[in-house]
Amino acid sequence: MGCRMSELVVGPMLRYVDSASASIWVETSEPSRVDVHAGGTRGEAETFTVHGHHYAVVDLHDLPAGAVPYTVTLNGQEVWPPPGGRAGVIRTMPEAGPRRVVFGSCRTSVPHDEAHTATHGIDMLRAYGRRMADQPVEEWPDLLLLLGDQVYADEPTAGVLEFIRSRRRPGEEPVDEVADFEEYAEIYRQAWTDPDVRWFLSTVPSSMIFDDHDLRDDWNTSATWRAEMAKVPWWPRRVVAGLGAYWIYQHLGNLAPAERAKDQLYAALTAEPGDGAALLDEFAKRADEEPSSMRWSYARDLGPHRLIMLDTRAARSLTPGDRRMVDAGEWEWFAEQVAGARSMENLLIGSSIPVLLPEGIHHVESWNEALCDGAWGAAAARLSERFRQAFDLEHWAGFRRSFDELTRMLARCGTRVLLLSGDVHYSYLARLRAGSVYQLVCSPIRNPLGRVLRLANIVAGFGLATVGGWSLARLARVPRPPYRWRIDHGPWFHNSVAVIDLRGRPVVTWEGPGEGESSGLVALHRVALGK
Repeated sequence: MGCRMSELVVGPMLRYVDSASASIWVETSEPSRVDVHAGGTRGEAETFTVHGHHYAVVDLHDLPAGAVPYTVTLNGQEVWPPPGGRAGVIRTMPEAGPRRVVFGSCRTSVPHDEAHTATHGIDMLRAYGRRMADQPVEEWPDLLLLLGDQVYADEPTAGVLEFIRSRRRPGEEPVDEVADFEEYAEIYRQAWTDPDVRWFLSTVPSSMIFDDHDLRDDWNTSATWRAEMAKVPWWPRRVVAGLGAYWIYQHLGNLAPAERAKDQLYAALTAEPGDGAALLDEFAKRADEEPSSMRWSYARDLGPHRLIMLDTRAARSLTPGDRRMVDAGEWEWFAEQVAGARSMENLLIGSSIPVLLPEGIHHVESWNEALCDGAWGAAAARLSERFRQAFDLEHWAGFRRSFDELTRMLARCGTRVLLLSGDVHYSYLARLRAGSVYQLVCSPIRNPLGRVLRLANIVAGFGLATVGGWSLARLARVPRPPYRWRIDHGPWFHNSVAVIDLRGRPVVTWEGPGEGESSGLVALHRVALGK
């Protein structure tokens, strides 16, 4: 390997952490030997290359308890912390489990100037990182969960659009959308390299799962959608690039070192002396065409708590008349993870899309699914499919078999269940009237709805709309849900992040922008969960 000067392009990102080990993810400008030093502990790895980009995941073992600053060197040159900047910190997971877990979804990475703050509000991820810098380490969260739409490939920011247009002919499709791996690499770079966001991601361990905008709006909403997209000339390249980039930028860091060591693609890429683009693209193509070939979902035990991050996009079974949010193989794996959590204090399930919606919206989605499956004839089915795609009627309620099976399973699982979701661009807390099942929704981190859409969601989901939605569902002979639920708190439409304090009885706090707060964050809503 040559000794050209290498720089950090993205990262370092602190990803998987347990009670004694940690994994640091980086992208570098040149092929590099990456060394990470944390106190007396050292880890190293050589980068691997795909599509001309260079990546490494460095594992550190036998770490001491407490907060340990770390440095990163590339080919012997120290590149982190940046000159005059703050060092990232590694904190191992407490044996008793995480004290605080932060979660949220839906973040656009527009600039932080006055004009964009007026249209998009404060970036809660950035604001949280800024406040942490002034807090004692003991008040920092132990884990960050990003529940989808980490990037918007179909709605790029002005900075990404400038990059796209610089390498395309005018009018070349897809117009003003991400097309290939190079453009995905750029959208991730712009999303994760603001200095405050970068420090936050270098210091707080993170676990992630995708939602539709990481690929494209309505991704896998139905078999009809897939058939329509298959006819679009640029889509095959886009989905291969999107899944390949997700594997690199998000999925790799979700894995424990032992799990990553068993990953065949990772082994092949790290053994490949050249560019492994063909290997990555072949994997991504198969993952799209044969969803059962890849399980994006994963589970972790965090002391007395179990976390399941569930893929509710790529694992769908879209057979009309027998739609499933996750296919049979994925469901069997998920059921085993839930059954194994019976003795846990809390079961946290990350589902990018909410399970328990406002009842009015729930009934409309179930009604729409029945019509798409032919309850009112072929003409109504075609119209209902357009309605499904136009209004995003694809949550668990739009996969009623899966919704019914899931709520029955969770109501009987014997432990407290916290369903963590985003997607809908507002936040709320709902409770199932069976078992101890809570739906916690926090969205967006930075992508608020306009006033008209806020009003439309309130009208559609609450009040008389509940009766109207149920009436439509009954006319289509949709059965009643197994259990009732209600929205106990919310909805709230501001940008926010949610913090779950797991010490004893869980307390959930939604934090958002405050008037005159230099930190940009105040506790807006706080709810203690029941037993």
